[in-house]
Amino acid sequence: MKITKISNRSIMFTVPEDPTGIVNMNLILGEHNNFIIDTGTGESNVKAILEYIGNDQKPVIAINTHAHWDHVFGNSALKGHIIVSHVLCRAAMDKNWDADVKALLEGNADYVDAELHKYLPNVVFEGNLHFPEDGISLFHTPGHSDDGISIYDAVDKTLYVGDNFGVFDGVAKIWSDDKNAAKDFIEKYKQYDFVTCIPSHCNPQTKSVISLLDVALAKQWK
Repeated sequence: MKITKISNRSIMFTVPEDPTGIVNMNLILGEHNNFIIDTGTGESNVKAILEYIGNDQKPVIAINTHAHWDHVFGNSALKGHIIVSHVLCRAAMDKNWDADVKALLEGNADYVDAELHKYLPNVVFEGNLHFPEDGISLFHTPGHSDDGISIYDAVDKTLYVGDNFGVFDGVAKIWSDDKNAAKDFIEKYKQYDFVTCIPSHCNPQTKSVISLLDVALAKQWK
């Protein structure tokens, strides 16, 4: 696992997803709560983040950006903690868990923990959810998936966007089949005063990513 300090309170944890990709999980060391954004490919991912937190006694709140396996398979390491997601995320996890595990063990077994235990989010929301004491806002941004959410840290001015897009060799790729959904989440991102943007499967980006997304939107849906 690679650990990258983004700022004094933002730390990125990166693991291999498969031979060609990575998955980023993130820790926000809030004043009142510690937030874990996505739980990766198994409990071992989360345990490494908890080890980094160490003896900090603040409550841990996990956030699942969407229901895909590489974002939720570590949930069971956080039993007894709050795990937040969109209501559609919890429903998708509940419905697809067994099929996802079977498919992965047949194809990507080297990239998930040997033991996987189903553990669903225990706090769900539909539109927006705020933790004002820590400057954290969650908001629904369907695109890559119907259940997708993004997270904004107003203290660090950092935007976490899940799988809605990635940037490779200076070119943005929007991971959505729905042009209107993509257009909507790009417009939402423009409303936030962010300095750093962290997608789940590429390096962190700056505010200039918005221009790259506008170009990608035009090219992907000519």
